[in-house]
Amino acid sequence: MHVPSVPVLRSILFSSVKIFAAACVVFAAGAISAQPIPPPGLVIGSANTATADPPIARPDTTPCVVTLFNNFAFADFSPKPFSFTPACPGPWAKVVLNADFSIQAGRQFDRTAEIWIGGVNVYFGTTSEPSRTVARSWHIERDLTDYSALFNSAQNGRVDLGNLVNSTFTSTLFGTAVIQFYPLASHQDAPHTADLVLPLASDPTGGTAFLSNSSSTLAKTFTLPTNVERAFIDVVAESQAGDEFWYTCVPNDVANELQSCGGGAFRESQITIDGTPAGVAPVYPWIYTGGIDPLLWRPIPGVQTLNFAPYRIDLTPFAGLLSNGQPHQIAVSVFGANNGFSTTATLLAFQDHGSNQITGEVTLNTIGAPNPSTVENLTTAPDGTITGSVTVDSSRVFRVEGFVRTSHGRIETNVRQSIQFTSRQDFNITNTAFVQNIKQRTTISSETQTDGHGGGNSQQRFEWPLDLGFTFSLNPDGSGGQQTTTIRQQFQSAAVHHGDNGPASFSVVSNTVTPSDTLLFDANFNITGNTGQQSTQDFFSNDSVSGCFSRQITASAGLLTSITDGALCKKGGQ
Repeated sequence: MHVPSVPVLRSILFSSVKIFAAACVVFAAGAISAQPIPPPGLVIGSANTATADPPIARPDTTPCVVTLFNNFAFADFSPKPFSFTPACPGPWAKVVLNADFSIQAGRQFDRTAEIWIGGVNVYFGTTSEPSRTVARSWHIERDLTDYSALFNSAQNGRVDLGNLVNSTFTSTLFGTAVIQFYPLASHQDAPHTADLVLPLASDPTGGTAFLSNSSSTLAKTFTLPTNVERAFIDVVAESQAGDEFWYTCVPNDVANELQSCGGGAFRESQITIDGTPAGVAPVYPWIYTGGIDPLLWRPIPGVQTLNFAPYRIDLTPFAGLLSNGQPHQIAVSVFGANNGFSTTATLLAFQDHGSNQITGEVTLNTIGAPNPSTVENLTTAPDGTITGSVTVDSSRVFRVEGFVRTSHGRIETNVRQSIQFTSRQDFNITNTAFVQNIKQRTTISSETQTDGHGGGNSQQRFEWPLDLGFTFSLNPDGSGGQQTTTIRQQFQSAAVHHGDNGPASFSVVSNTVTPSDTLLFDANFNITGNTGQQSTQDFFSNDSVSGCFSRQITASAGLLTSITDGALCKKGGQ
């Protein structure tokens, strides 16, 4: 394991403390917003899909609405095309995608859903599974303001929602999507958004690339304008097939004896420019509504299950290189992929409109290659019982620095990042029981310092804890058995930006889902019922624009049992 120097550690820890301290100070000062009325689909006693996620904050202006598609039926694996025609003159204060999906009662797998416009991914998520008697519906939203340049011209669009319908899998899915374009208020400045929004997709109309191993790449060559002064890339890597439960996997040499998937329990997306490491995108452990035990996710799905959040990487230190008028290949791979990851990315470029040509270079890049460390501590007793643990650790600390000479002077960008990953899996396997307990932690600390025109300091921290307990046991009399699963899945983020002028901005998000259930089996391993099913979702957010939001929802036996709004905001404001 690479151990960073004491000065680097001190810098990272200090940055993380500053982020949370700044956010908490503003929160404690009482930045409390009114809590929204629960949406119509959130009804106590209902078995319908329920989430505590807040709606996206909207401006007060009246939006112009463009329909992308209306009541599309998804019963096969063919992409569904649509056309986007600009009908709302800009600039816009905000651009928001709204999509509503539903599925018939019956039997169906969870499915992956994607929406593409001009080859750019504007939505990526999965669907709710129905039950024999319960149809389900859900609503998703995504803030597309940063992608505003995409909507200035007519574009071909498509929806990918592959779904098999036959005598066994009987449920058809349906979807409708619109984009809301919010005009600027009087005397309001337009947000500074990217000039170019460019897709990394499998073909010109969209589509993900399936990355089956560490060597597989999603790559595209761009010849960009010669005046790009800032650049970012949004990445989504969805685990599929043999990697769907990658967080439960173990090294290949013990996979058979531990009755588990191989490849180990570490995955990480890598970004390269012309083959040189340019950024790292850790992989979030999403769990889909058919995952492990489908009853766990009725009616509350896992964190971001229905609507994945892309991970954004700052490529600005490479702006001078990207502006040299030469073609450059940008590629995404997933280290540790073991069949595999469905992957897409979007490149965002900001131009210097006062210059036709900027120059610059990368002056420091210490990213390097991942080097996870695995320890197997397993014991096999004479009777075949296996006990012990498998752990994997990865520690990455790196800096990327670069500069550009622009029409408004020299701008230097310094990106510092620490990514710490640990996973411990404890096993107890006998002839009549299988126990696996997982404790996985991902912590990401980032700081970007910009010196020059429009400079400032941005700090961000993510924590992605996952605790998963799984026990399968057989009844002593051979009559059947039970499978008990408990999960605590979290997504936590905090960010602060200090510009050269004006007040600091901040945001904090905490999203926690905690389901548990016990499935009952007969002697032939047919499910005969379940017991003890319950789940809770706690969502808290606070930011300098829309204020504070908190909501807790609980469920039991597949039905929503409570909705509590605003409790954490009221507590913080006291």
